Amino acid sequence: MRLSQADTLLRTVFGYSDFRGHQSEIINHVIQGGDCLVLMPTGGGKSLCYQIPAILREGVGIVVSPLIALMQNQVEQLKQRGVRVAYLSSLLSQSEIEAVEQDLQANHYDLLYVAPERLLAPRFLALLQKIKLSLFAVDEVHCISQWGHDFRPEYVQLSILQKRFPQVPRIGLTASADMKTRREIIEKLDLHGARVFITSFDRPNIRYRVVNKTNERLQLLDFIKSEHPHDAGIVYCLTRRKVEDVAFWLSSKGVAALPYHAGLSAQVRRNHQHQFLSDKGKVIVATIAFGLGIDKPDIRFVAHLDLPKSIEGYYQETGRAGRDGLPADAWMAYKFGDAVRLQRLIECSNGQTAVKQVAMEKLDALLAFCEAVTCRRIRLLNYFGEHVPEVVCGNCDLCLDPPQVWDGTVAAQKALSCVYRAGQDSNLDHWIDVLCGNYTEQVKRWGHDKISTFGIGKELNEKDWRKVFQQLMALGYLTSDHDEVRSRQRLTPASRTILRGEKTLYLRAK
Repeated sequence: MRLSQADTLLRTVFGYSDFRGHQSEIINHVIQGGDCLVLMPTGGGKSLCYQIPAILREGVGIVVSPLIALMQNQVEQLKQRGVRVAYLSSLLSQSEIEAVEQDLQANHYDLLYVAPERLLAPRFLALLQKIKLSLFAVDEVHCISQWGHDFRPEYVQLSILQKRFPQVPRIGLTASADMKTRREIIEKLDLHGARVFITSFDRPNIRYRVVNKTNERLQLLDFIKSEHPHDAGIVYCLTRRKVEDVAFWLSSKGVAALPYHAGLSAQVRRNHQHQFLSDKGKVIVATIAFGLGIDKPDIRFVAHLDLPKSIEGYYQETGRAGRDGLPADAWMAYKFGDAVRLQRLIECSNGQTAVKQVAMEKLDALLAFCEAVTCRRIRLLNYFGEHVPEVVCGNCDLCLDPPQVWDGTVAAQKALSCVYRAGQDSNLDHWIDVLCGNYTEQVKRWGHDKISTFGIGKELNEKDWRKVFQQLMALGYLTSDHDEVRSRQRLTPASRTILRGEKTLYLRAK
């Protein structure tokens, strides 16, 4: 009976003719009271997996959401569809909050959206004890993991749900979580007995492209004007200042661009988001906070002018393009110097050593994606544990226009041997001087003109050696650390396969 009701809701309330992927199975599992963890790509229909069960089960479904803008957007859409729904946030007045709480106790809602901070407040937990609950849905559940790309300390405390409300089914949902993050989600939410549903991470309609950053603004403008002159798109930048500068510059060049970041007033952010959602040709230039839960199916491109911090972040952000299934672009301008700056930010942060190490590993994985010479889609899928045959996808820059490569195995062995024999205690410029046989003061002072690798790399110039070292770092054969005096490059365990001649290494020619 419930499944037939779910089908009816899908058509009459949400406007879809059929369930996709695991949706039907997940909904049935939750309706029957089961816990589950759902990993589904952006645009894959995660929200339906808890919205439909919450409507059909007795009581109200409590949805934990990390951002007020995300709550507002989803609640507004559900109200337009006739769903009994509300949210509680700091934007509401005290009288509005009290009105929602009274309606909640009067069983006037099927869904209530709250931030984790409000959910965990003793007064609100006491209120929940008095009402009938249909389910708890923890959206963007990767925020619970310190290994995730968007860690929120408040999420860790959500383990209280199982202790306080053991009979209420819980569903965690995210678009991106690697194996380590999944394990911690299960541990922290006590979902050990829950079913795990994983939908393919592949978004075949998205074309992935990484360009060598030279003049990023002109490159972005050329990309938009030549390929998406009248399309909606998102441009991500690392800082608020850059967001505003790029939005202003694009507008001066005839692109309908608007800035969006947390430093703007709430009213400006609402106006810009409304224009973006209602206008087919608007471009939003934003920090990464923009986009969570934004239900705009016709975003034709997502561009990055700065490196994201991880593949999870990149995947989630690019996944906001092409939710309607039509062709879309994920375009990124990249240079190795951007990665070096991010590395230093991680090293100088106040985080624990283990957290910093994981952040570096995630950045290294993203660098390997940027420096890849074979299919980008395969690298993305493999990162999330979805192993596919090594075949061309036909819809990324490396498959459509394969880069020139060369057998860099011997050069890599020379570079790694040089670092090893010189004690792994200097930087890239010094290693290049040693390889090229340059008698610099530092080389002579440290006696590195006497080691066996001095001058063995004269077949390449300094510029070419710099490219070799950068690719070795990006591919995980070298790592770096910094202190107040200098940076150092060191070998990683993976370098042994190159030094022993167990692997042929192809490097980019450009």
